[in-house]
Amino acid sequence: MKQQVLIAGRYRLSNAIGRGAMGEVWQAYDEIAGRPVAVKLLHAQNSEPTAAARFRLEAQTAGRLNHPHVVGVLDFGEQEGRLFLVMELVAGDSLSRVLAQAGTLPPEEVARIAAQSAAGLAAAHDQGIVHRDIKPGNLLLDAEGDLKIGDFGIAQFMNDPGGALTATGQIVGTSLYIAPERALGQPAGPPSDVYSLGCVLYQLLIGRPPFHAGSAIAVLHHHLDTAPVPPRELGVSLPPAFENYLLGLLAKRPEDRPTARQAAEWFAAGAWRGRPEPLPAAAPHPAPEPRAAAWDPVTKPAPNSTPGSVTTYAFPSSLGSTAPAHRTRRRQRTGVRAFVGHRSRAVGTVAAVVVFLAALLVGMALFSPDHSSADTPPADPPGTTSPAPATP
Repeated sequence: MKQQVLIAGRYRLSNAIGRGAMGEVWQAYDEIAGRPVAVKLLHAQNSEPTAAARFRLEAQTAGRLNHPHVVGVLDFGEQEGRLFLVMELVAGDSLSRVLAQAGTLPPEEVARIAAQSAAGLAAAHDQGIVHRDIKPGNLLLDAEGDLKIGDFGIAQFMNDPGGALTATGQIVGTSLYIAPERALGQPAGPPSDVYSLGCVLYQLLIGRPPFHAGSAIAVLHHHLDTAPVPPRELGVSLPPAFENYLLGLLAKRPEDRPTARQAAEWFAAGAWRGRPEPLPAAAPHPAPEPRAAAWDPVTKPAPNSTPGSVTTYAFPSSLGSTAPAHRTRRRQRTGVRAFVGHRSRAVGTVAAVVVFLAALLVGMALFSPDHSSADTPPADPPGTTSPAPATP
């Protein structure tokens, strides 16, 4: 298209500033409003059957958003069979060009980009819109360095999951930044945009996305099964809190990621500068109260030196024991053996005492001083021992 072409009688095109699969973007001037704008024109011979519908969808979705970190849509129409979309002109570079020139960005700059891009995503999500194609090329920096999200060409309304303008089973988006659930063919949701943003932030810090491989299918498998390498292990000087939160954005399960609103507030508040908050200390377990009927553990057997004796375990004899049934029965049998043993020993002891007492009484009776006999010799002088009485 020649320069200085007038679109819709008011937008004068000057020079092309971008070109993609669906169309081309021109810098233009709105002669009625008196301001520079960007005009996106759909390719005249676009062979993609859904191109026109997607172009209209972009105008519809972005037109619902009015946020400082989203590229605003100003007008939409058709001229000479070509659809056009008028947007605010962002006089700056995309993050893809920034990466190509600088390679990486310092954490302070990445944190600022994170806060602003997450805020723009939160505004879209609040309107029921999922971007579905967050990548460096769709994140633009204006002349002041503020970020704006552009290209809602494959966006989707959350309340219309059947509105995705794709063939059955087709995955729309860029494989380097696509969320695991979308790699499985599941519908996109706000957590999908958060994951894609995490991939972009990772690339801004490291110089490459978290996963890369020789084919798009291999990359999808990494999104599903591979944990991202922590940036500090790759030599990036990053506050621990920043790294932990970034890895949280890249969580495999959507429910484990923060929302875009939470991420925007967290980065904007400067929490990324700190250290990760320690886990709360585990509550101390109260010591068990002693119970009178509590079952005590089996005690270690004491060595038994009696020949032929049997060593047994000492089990408690208290009632109400909580010991297993087999242990309770064993305790009962042991108690019986102990009782029988004690009784046998007691009977033997009593018998020995009785015999001893009987012998003592007999001796006392025989040798008592009151006992007299005709042939009893006179008393022995002191210090002598009487001979034993003769046996008849």
